[in-house]
Parts: sequence; C-alpha cells; structure tokens
Amino acid sequence: MPTIPIIAPERLPALLAAMPKAELHIHIEGSLEPEMIFALARRNGVDLPYANVEALRRAYAFTDLQSFLDIYYAGASVLLKEQDFYDMASAYLARAAMDNVVHAEIFFDPQTHTARGVAIDTVIQGLHRACVDARAELGISASLILSFLRHLSEEDAFATLEQALPWMDKFIGVGLDSSELGHPPEKFARVFARCRELGLHVVAHAGEEGPPAYIWGALDVLKAERIDHGVQAVHDAALMRRLAEERIPLTVCPLSNLKLCVFPSLAAHNLPALLEAGLVATVNSDDPAYFGGYINANFIQTFAALPILTARHAWQLAHNSFEASFAPQAEKRAWGDRLQACFEHHASA
Repeated sequence: MPTIPIIAPERLPALLAAMPKAELHIHIEGSLEPEMIFALARRNGVDLPYANVEALRRAYAFTDLQSFLDIYYAGASVLLKEQDFYDMASAYLARAAMDNVVHAEIFFDPQTHTARGVAIDTVIQGLHRACVDARAELGISASLILSFLRHLSEEDAFATLEQALPWMDKFIGVGLDSSELGHPPEKFARVFARCRELGLHVVAHAGEEGPPAYIWGALDVLKAERIDHGVQAVHDAALMRRLAEERIPLTVCPLSNLKLCVFPSLAAHNLPALLEAGLVATVNSDDPAYFGGYINANFIQTFAALPILTARHAWQLAHNSFEASFAPQAEKRAWGDRLQACFEHHASA
C-alpha cells in the first residue's frame, strides 16, 4: 500500500464521495426507482397494485430476502421494451457517475423478464446500448453479468444460457442470485461448468443469509472468482484464511445487509473484521432503489456508524474494487493513480 495522506475525520465524508471507485454488486432491476416504475407502467399500460409512488415506498419494509424479492419482481413487471431497459440502465449509470463510480459490473436477471414473455435480446440489447452510451457521454465504463435465479431449476438456467449465446459479446460473465436459503451452489454445478467452458467469468451470491458452506460450494464447485456478499465467512476461520490467501474478493453491501436484517445495525456490521483479516472486501449498493442508498450513501453511512474505519480503510476499499473488477489491467492502474491523486488533493485542500 502506498503512503496514505492524513485526512482529518471531518473531511472523510467528502473524500468518500469524491474518490473514484468501482461498483461490482449492483442489480440493475434493483435500481428501478418508484418514480420510473410508475412512468414505465403508464408508458406500457401496466396496472400496479399500488396507488402511487408513496404507497410503493411504504411497502419497502422488508424482514428478510424473500420479502424484498416479492416486491422486486413486481416492480420489474413494467419492463417490456428495449427502451425500458435502456432507460433503467441509463438512469443508474448517470447516478453512479455522480458518485464517482468509474466502472460498474452490472447484474441483470433475464429469467425475470423471459418468464413474462420478454425476449432475451430485448433485455440485453437495451442494457448494452446504455453501457455503450454511458462510456461515451459520462466516461464511466460498464459491463454486464447475466445472473441465474437460484430458486428456479438448473434446467431453466441452461435454457436461459442457450437463449443468451447469440449475445455473448455483450456480457462478460454469469452470476447466481435470488433466494439463497435452500438453494446451495451445488444445484448449478453443470451450468456453471458450461459457462466456464465458454470463457465467461463466474461470480456467485453466497454467505448473505446462507452459511459458510455455501461459500465453500461457490468456490469449489462453481469455481467462483468473486463472492457476492460473503459476510457469513467470519464464522469459519479456515474459510477466512482461504479468502485472504487466494485474494478472492467479497462484494459487500452494507445498507442491503441492514435493510434485510442480516445485521441489526450498521454499527454491528463486520466490514472492519473482513478488512482486518486481509480480505479483498469492497462496498456496493446491491439494490439501491429499495435499500435506501447508492454507493456513496453506503460508504458514508457505514463509515459514520463504524468510527474504527479511517481514510486508510477508504483507500483500501476503493483500491480493492479496482483489483476485484474484471477490467483490463491498464484501466485498473489508471484508476489507482486517480485514487491516489484524490487522496492527496483532500489532504492538501
């Protein structure tokens, strides 16, 4: 680690907001704000079971992952045309650029849409077009990761993969999300093996609500290069050592963990313990429209709740996000230089 300039505590929130960072755990459907849900519903003639934006926001009182997913899938019902997917992704990328995100690796759930009769090319083309335009117009790079819904069968995942093959040049990897408990990674061993044969990157949600055993399964059976969430790893010392030694990143989502009752408060979050153990932990927003904050809100609120976190941890988290990304090494180095310059500016300003 290079020399980290001394940053006064009162300057830390501004630094957290200004520093360049990558976001590696963002579900694009989870960025769909209530206002856009209602706008798309009007545009597409979709009836919603909520009277207005305020009524929908009031429904965001989740007790666990499943209670969130029920509303999440209802919100996605307004996405029907390529322009809808473009508009949703464009809105997220513009918001991310405001938070000084320089690179995003975006999850999308095609099965959520193909089950409603939306063609997979409609989904992928709309999202990809938004990524291309965001690089040209906002200077933010973005890649897509196709995520399989783990509450569905492996056969369904295989069918989705086959549908997506003609568009493989428009996504860089596959992931595994949705209801974790009762759906261990081993359930998807064959489809992930096929994805690796195709040269796709592999990531997987594991250890959010599920046990450390799910993280082991994601690593040993799916051969995941990155673990999404992974906060339950702290309950397995051998797993913690492996994650640190093999530099396997965790894409941690503090406000999501709080909203879904994984931790009783941000002050109880184990992010400091993950960093102290030498893990490549990162901070991300998960489903920001539903969980009360985009990436800067996650940084600022988490650091406020955990005074043990300092500018050194901020630098490490941002640097980890570049290291953990699937971006080219030259871009990672350039972002690292920008990160250092940002810290020096805030130390001297």
